[in-house]
Amino acid sequence: MANNLVIVESPAKVKTIKKFLGSTYEVTASQGHIRDLPKSTLGVDIENDYEPKYITIRGKGDILASLRKEVKKADKIYLATDPDREGEAISWHLLEGLKLKESGKKVYRIAFNEITKDAVKESLKNARELDMDLVDAQQARRILDRMVGYRISPLLWAKVKRGLSAGRVQSVALRIIADREDEIAAFIPKEYWTVDALFGSGKKSFVAHYISDEDGKKTIDSGAEAEAIENALKAASYKIKEAKHGERLKKQPLPFTTSTLQQEASKVLNFSTSKTMRIAQQLYEGVEIKGQGTVGVITYLRTDSTRVSDEAVLAAKNFINEQYGSQYNAEAVETKKSGKKIQDAHEAIRPTDLLRTPEMMKASLERDQLRLYTLIYKRFLASRMAPAVYNTISLKIDAISGSKTYHFTSSGSNVKFDGFMKVYTNDDTEKAENAFLLSDVDENTSLQFNSLEKKQHFTQPPAHYTEASLVRALEELGIGRPSTYAPTISVILGRRYIIKENKNLYISELGEAVNGIMKEQFPSIVDVNFTATMESLLDKVEEGEVKWKTILRNFYPDLETSVKEAEKNLEKIEIRDEESDEDCDVCGRRMVIKYGPHGKFLACPGFPECRNTKPYLEKIGVACPVCGKDVIARKTQKGRRYFGCSGYPDCDFISWSMPSEEKCPTCGQYLVVKGQKLVCSDQQCGFTKERAQKDE
Repeated sequence: MANNLVIVESPAKVKTIKKFLGSTYEVTASQGHIRDLPKSTLGVDIENDYEPKYITIRGKGDILASLRKEVKKADKIYLATDPDREGEAISWHLLEGLKLKESGKKVYRIAFNEITKDAVKESLKNARELDMDLVDAQQARRILDRMVGYRISPLLWAKVKRGLSAGRVQSVALRIIADREDEIAAFIPKEYWTVDALFGSGKKSFVAHYISDEDGKKTIDSGAEAEAIENALKAASYKIKEAKHGERLKKQPLPFTTSTLQQEASKVLNFSTSKTMRIAQQLYEGVEIKGQGTVGVITYLRTDSTRVSDEAVLAAKNFINEQYGSQYNAEAVETKKSGKKIQDAHEAIRPTDLLRTPEMMKASLERDQLRLYTLIYKRFLASRMAPAVYNTISLKIDAISGSKTYHFTSSGSNVKFDGFMKVYTNDDTEKAENAFLLSDVDENTSLQFNSLEKKQHFTQPPAHYTEASLVRALEELGIGRPSTYAPTISVILGRRYIIKENKNLYISELGEAVNGIMKEQFPSIVDVNFTATMESLLDKVEEGEVKWKTILRNFYPDLETSVKEAEKNLEKIEIRDEESDEDCDVCGRRMVIKYGPHGKFLACPGFPECRNTKPYLEKIGVACPVCGKDVIARKTQKGRRYFGCSGYPDCDFISWSMPSEEKCPTCGQYLVVKGQKLVCSDQQCGFTKERAQKDE
């Protein structure tokens, strides 16, 4: 009869762990949290030093009853929830909810980074007490998030529409996207030119790039300047001033953390952050492998550490020696250094057994599982391999035209030793270029000048955020932690504050309204530095350096003051629907402007008697530069804002930037609004001017 009870989080792990431990162990699952703050109220006793009021989660009563029965049968209870602060908190809630202290039974906390027989058995040998610093760090996060959400969200309901929400991390993420959109909207392209020379060497040719004149001026700012350089160089003599041969190392990549896995899976596999985490969870919890049963094939997926266990290092070394040869083994591998706290209890994300190659796993994994597993497998293997080595050549070329000298540069490379690239390459991997230069060219080589090519370019605005680049930004700014990136993005997408179009994230009209209120009324909540500092303090709770209630005591009074101030400001505003100039086609009432999931729309105020709605066509007070009809703000199918003619489809005028009534004095095209400037819509014209006050 089983006298040891192991409680895990997920039912998917039960069968696997039971198989590892045998008949003296009963394994059951809590199915996540069993207790939480109530949904109907704040759930925090402000008057009683911010004491949380936990209740059993609705629907978890039967699970708790079943767990109590199992506890009665057991002599020892092992709490085996996930190995992070959230898992530690679930174990604590089980301890409290099942009254394990009062039961007189022996209770232990065990944690394993991978669901393998060795890891699970080792965790039993290293059973410990609950880490209350981890629990308190989770409680502090949960309560801070609750305070922000429950105190601010009702104000958004009153000002914009019901069902909106604010959040400690989500509101900052929204602001980061909004600020980037403002940067892009205000960006004014700047013209520049490049001049390249095409040379022949034997039967092959290569390109050299103009870098400066003899006075050191590197930029070519206009077509006239480029043409003057081109004319001066047509009759120039060209000589290789320096041919520098060398070697360059390309370092092996680090193994995946949660953040880098999400970024690479987005870039390589086109997975959303939530899809990456869902599939990684499946691989961690276990998949059915023929002849082996259910086995966890990767280590724990929520980590910001690149550390690898000694056992995994040795296994990788042996595998690489056997499969590729000792020259492919790395002598030493760096791990990521960071100014902020790294949760080093976890390893990097890696396969649990290198003998389970992607080829062997094809029969056991679904298509997307195999694609993600292959990415993790190859990245880890590459991280333990030697750097790649490139042979390189760098040429400095002088063009002598009369009394003037112009400087060009060119380079060549080829792979001397492929190292980690034997198993792992990506878009950043350099391709060999101009490799023939390595053996065919030196200072004595005479150059055969073929032609010059000048090209006009314009500087580009910052790129729109994608899920991958937003995760990278949040991580670099110290906002959120590995477990929060995917849910944060899912929330702001789900609330339709942002929209996703061809991987890019754009702020919606609704998102602009919410972000505007948050910036005006709660500037500290959406302040990047404030939020990063709060994350750092929460890490200090985890380290035992700060008491969790100290953070709440310092945070809540300021939040409450801001909420009351915002309530007063909102009281001055009559919260009623804005009237449009459109009449209802059904009942004749004047229609009003409302917010829906996709932004503004027109609705009859006679609802529910009259349910008529119409699209809202927002006139911006500008005539179409093509046909003279009104220009209106429109939206793409997914909700991205642009400007188009109200006469569509007869007139197909569109612009991503807001057009102005003014014409360009240089070329006659219409001007568009870019921040505080008006800019010619013809990029090649380049005319700009300050906006007049009336344009604000």
